[in-house]
Amino acid sequence: MYIIAGLGNPGPRYEFTRHNTGFLAVDYLAQKHRIKINRAKYKALVGEGMIGGEKVLLMKPQTYMNLSGNSVKDALDGNRISLQNLIVIYDDMDLEVGRIRIKPKGGAGTHNGMKSIIYQLETEEFPRIRIGIGECPHGIDAAEYVLGEFTLEEQEVIAKTLEKAANAVETIIVEGIDAAMNKYN
Repeated sequence: MYIIAGLGNPGPRYEFTRHNTGFLAVDYLAQKHRIKINRAKYKALVGEGMIGGEKVLLMKPQTYMNLSGNSVKDALDGNRISLQNLIVIYDDMDLEVGRIRIKPKGGAGTHNGMKSIIYQLETEEFPRIRIGIGECPHGIDAAEYVLGEFTLEEQEVIAKTLEKAANAVETIIVEGIDAAMNKYN
């Protein structure tokens, strides 16, 4: 079994913001694989299904970004899976819009959701897919930037990027993380 956790903030105010790119990627996976994310469990909205012949739990933590680790830890504890079978998808200002970066482990950088997960799990040893949202423009507060919506031009790019991120998740599940990194990084 795999847990795929997309990070974001709950509620309509945040639905299409840059910071909800992880939620958008999980929604894309759910639609592609006909998985309904409609149950509340582990302080998250979850849905179970199959991807690449493996059972998956798609989750969108409802704890707000800064407490994402509480939800992810609950899901891991409730399913007793290996950390290698956790895939976290989240936004990254250090990558240009449209880029993804897959890593088998690593630090949180400035991302508070990842800081929370690493703190709760007490390790950085789990796979992640970072989705580029572009650098914060000079003179704009970073929080204001990530909580803003994509421009029309960026929306077109992000739509293709979500497909790429979903394909990367499938590759990790079927072929392993090294194959996904070789194909998508």
